[in-house]
Amino acid sequence: MTRFKSLDIFRGFTLAAMILVNNPGNYHHVFPQLEHSIWHGCTFTDLIFPFFLFAVGNSMAFSLKNSDQLAPGLYWNKIVKRTIILFLLGLFLNVFPFVEWNSLHQLEWIPFAKYRYFGVLQRIAICYFSCAMLVYYFKDKGALIVSAVFLLCYWLICYYSNPSDPYSLDGWFGTKLDISMFGASHLYHGEGTAFDPEDIWSVFPAISQTLFGYIAGKYIIQKLRGKRELNVLLLVGLSFIFAGYIWSFFFPLNKKIWTSSYCLFTTGIALSFLCILIYLIEFQKVNRLFYIIFDDFGKNTLLIYCISGLIPTICSFILIGVSQQNLWDFSYNILFGSWQNQQLSSALFALLFVALNWLIAYYLRKKKIYIKI
Repeated sequence: MTRFKSLDIFRGFTLAAMILVNNPGNYHHVFPQLEHSIWHGCTFTDLIFPFFLFAVGNSMAFSLKNSDQLAPGLYWNKIVKRTIILFLLGLFLNVFPFVEWNSLHQLEWIPFAKYRYFGVLQRIAICYFSCAMLVYYFKDKGALIVSAVFLLCYWLICYYSNPSDPYSLDGWFGTKLDISMFGASHLYHGEGTAFDPEDIWSVFPAISQTLFGYIAGKYIIQKLRGKRELNVLLLVGLSFIFAGYIWSFFFPLNKKIWTSSYCLFTTGIALSFLCILIYLIEFQKVNRLFYIIFDDFGKNTLLIYCISGLIPTICSFILIGVSQQNLWDFSYNILFGSWQNQQLSSALFALLFVALNWLIAYYLRKKKIYIKI
């Protein structure tokens, strides 16, 4: 098998899940599993970004499989181009539409001092470039060793930088460095203070996660021919889950500072879930409607991700009526404002938005429009 449909479906499922958790109808009423952990812990939502990075690594195994036949200039032209595009797209999504409403309901330019430098696509860009560099210079075994070094060194740096309180919001070492290097106004403030969960210090375990996805992808391409090889892959996934869980007693599971235990734990879940998809889709030939839906998402992942980010931004920018309610909240209130169970209505509104994005993905597939970088 040269192409595994299950990899596209895995990527599409991850994108659909990301759209679901990012776009509740009411941010004040969300099911606990559709929110990130307050700090330590791991919810369904906390699995999604690691799944994305694991999927990026899988995709790299395909896109770079003949890279050893490329001249260094061609290889790095390809890698650097993709990295820059991803990073700039992330910056664009952070600041779009470049204006905001002030307290007087007047439009004003967003000052540069408020631009956030980091974000999801920026982290993906850094992980993509780093993974490409490591496998190019260190090859697969060397890259795995570097991954293990990243995980261990990150743990030691976190602990010894502040032994009395190494893993709290205030005690984690990276925030002070981020503020001194980039300024507090350029960081994320969703925690009520300057703290960026996609900064450059917690990226090292995320790079390891991408590398694990790459190695898994190469194993699938080169060695996976039957259930025996699939069982080996599943055993590795379960071992990662167990190792991450045991490590969490010393280095807690934490998405926001991307702890090494969290990297191993979520990589294991991603790999195990991918094994289930491979078994059902490649070996059992199960072909259900929801597989096709996820496959559509997987065919245009980057474009649909950008569209799913732009639509809510535009809707929240458009003010309606005397109350000056934005279009996103207005739409939710029209559809679900009278519902008693606000958690359920908030989730259903998010599902409707997932469906809207799927219709766009379906249309693009029908028209054979695929955006690649």
